[in-house]
Amino acid sequence: MKTFNLSVLLSLAVAVYCVPVSQVTDPDESFAESYLKKFYDLTEESGPVVRRGISPVTKKLREMQRFFGLKITGTLDADTLAMMKKPRCGVSDVKIARFSTFGNNLKWEKNSLTYRIVNYTPDMSAAEVDDSMEKALQVWAKVTPLRFTRIYSGTADIMISFGRRDHGDYYPFDGPGNTLAHAFAPSSGIGGDAHFDEDETFTFRSNSGYVLFMVAAHEFGHSLGLSHSDDPGALMYPLYSYRNPETFVLPRDDVNGIQSLYGPNPDVDPLDPDTTAPTTPDACDSTMVLDAVATLRGEMLFFKDSFFWRSYPQSNTPQQTLINNFWPDAPVDIDAAYESRYRDRLLLFKGNRVWAFNAYDLVPDYPQSISTFGLPASVTKVDAVLYDVKSHKTLFFVGDNYYSYDEARRTMDRGFPKRVDEKFSGLTSKVTAAFQYRGFTYIYSGPYMFEYSLRTGRLFRVLKNDYFLRCTRY
Repeated sequence: MKTFNLSVLLSLAVAVYCVPVSQVTDPDESFAESYLKKFYDLTEESGPVVRRGISPVTKKLREMQRFFGLKITGTLDADTLAMMKKPRCGVSDVKIARFSTFGNNLKWEKNSLTYRIVNYTPDMSAAEVDDSMEKALQVWAKVTPLRFTRIYSGTADIMISFGRRDHGDYYPFDGPGNTLAHAFAPSSGIGGDAHFDEDETFTFRSNSGYVLFMVAAHEFGHSLGLSHSDDPGALMYPLYSYRNPETFVLPRDDVNGIQSLYGPNPDVDPLDPDTTAPTTPDACDSTMVLDAVATLRGEMLFFKDSFFWRSYPQSNTPQQTLINNFWPDAPVDIDAAYESRYRDRLLLFKGNRVWAFNAYDLVPDYPQSISTFGLPASVTKVDAVLYDVKSHKTLFFVGDNYYSYDEARRTMDRGFPKRVDEKFSGLTSKVTAAFQYRGFTYIYSGPYMFEYSLRTGRLFRVLKNDYFLRCTRY
């Protein structure tokens, strides 16, 4: 049985990030031990997990920390406890890596499969449920020889139903929150079936609930033989992620996984650019060019494609997640970003528009044109944005030039634009990202980062752009 715990209540996740080790409680210890037993096969009664020197617990903690890209301490530190408390899938994480299958030849031995929708949720219209299920199955059909046919009576290979609590399969649901659905690996009988918790709120497209298409697409991955992946960009990652169903493309890790079982779609040209599957950015890629870097309430944010890494004081390892997990209304593949401390907002730029967010919420009347800052109409996009803490000025980098914006007056300073190399010595190529940290100004250009004094323009060091990302490959 495969259980999928999902949540978009990210405020909970943020709140627990800041739990210091000294505040780990007895219930936390019991919770952590239960977590390791459920997801990492801890079988011995080993006592409180915060005690050192208990090898079975230490081993399992390290295994869990390695899976989630945490600092490997073997102890129940704040980061580990925070990750444990995130809503997640109920499937064991043991032996999971970039794409994983259930093993033991758990796959369908035929390419033509049937499915049946046994009942419906009142959260959505029947037509919306039908559409969500069909499109979720087509996610997998597009990249394999698998073909799905709906039947309306009798027993299908994949029986789809909604139920609550004890719903007849010996794996009861748990009420609102936590477990949203579960599915069974291919086999006879209940194998392949997918069950959805009726106590949850499912939606067709809105991100105010759980998008049924996304939940179903993940569950059908289990129905076809896939286990979980440790790739945070994969559909088969244990945690729920909101993504726009209209633009969703199956990530490369999932494509590799399902094709390892069934092979590629023989009717699709693998060189067709429309079939290109997105990959998850790798912090260890020394050639990666970041889209933007910003600070937010003491954290550092590094943006790339549809993802960003969060680096915060309590953690030694940045956490990677999808942009739309935190800001469902945000654009992806952004051009620039910065934190406006005057307005306590994070601003994201793409093309000629800017989005402003207060915490996770899009500020009313946004997105707006970048011309609202006073940039000339000839500027159709910005390459990077830098906020200077001391002067309260924000610099907009556009090609070889930059503009200066007064945050207090909300007006563009006179005498601009000026050439970038006049302000930053030795910088001769386009600025791709910028931010300040501990009194230094960091200007990114391609795969390199330049460390400056903004006041004097003096260059101190040239670093690789992954300097703050701290590659977590082991």
